[in-house]
Amino acid sequence: MIRPVIAKRETTLHILKAFGIQMSKKLGQNFLIDEQVVADIVRAAGVKPGDAVLEIGPGIGTLTQGLAEAGAHVVAVELDRQLIGVLAKTLAGYENVRVIHGDILKVDISREIAAKSCKVVANLPYYITTPIIMKLLEDRLPIEVLVTMVQKEVAERMAAAPGGKEYGALSVAVQYYTEPQIVLNVPPAAFIPPPAVESAVIRCVVREKPPVAVNEKLFFRVVKAAFAQRRKTLNNALKGAGIPTDIVAAILNAAGIDGARRGETMTLDEFAAVANAWEKLKAN
Repeated sequence: MIRPVIAKRETTLHILKAFGIQMSKKLGQNFLIDEQVVADIVRAAGVKPGDAVLEIGPGIGTLTQGLAEAGAHVVAVELDRQLIGVLAKTLAGYENVRVIHGDILKVDISREIAAKSCKVVANLPYYITTPIIMKLLEDRLPIEVLVTMVQKEVAERMAAAPGGKEYGALSVAVQYYTEPQIVLNVPPAAFIPPPAVESAVIRCVVREKPPVAVNEKLFFRVVKAAFAQRRKTLNNALKGAGIPTDIVAAILNAAGIDGARRGETMTLDEFAAVANAWEKLKAN
């Protein structure tokens, strides 16, 4: 059965008009109308027939259709109730797609996806990108890879190396759990309506285990403190987080880290050294 390609301007406009869809700025709705971008996203995720795929925010089914055509078993979670009925029509006939109405931050994904592992493929709402990605990673769901379209600036932060202005707490967190790589830049013209920002597709391959052995609670406390005020030295940042001056000095000395450095210069290994020195000091 030949179905109309949703990722085309004329098809998308027809669907929006036919269903009287009012695009929601609050939900960050920009509909993708570039068929090649859909194909590139599916390819970047390495989607094969039978793969379990979680899609977040399917909208009118643009990317969902590409995933379904690739043979994936798709669970698509949509927050906007008005789009649930639309998806029932635009994805009619795709037996390998199941749409769930709900908030991805509240849905029990492990219950909805019974497979031993899955792939996350999504055009994420830009206003809530970071909370979604961090929840998926922190919950230690059985995810192989996340391929998501996000604001280009956010993608650059996720993949940033130490030393640049893009590098921050998000960079450290994403790189602790995954190996991220920007695979595609997407212009505003690829959407209806065109967003005011550039977009990018980033592929994050989930690590089997983190690259550093740490007490995660202490590790992320150090990271959070280091980037709370970017101009502060590590010495002052840790003191600002409530750690006594003499303890800060002992931690940095044991870790072999110069307290005059700033968070944006620190590698994951160096953050780990600080966290491990702090844990050892607490134990004594």
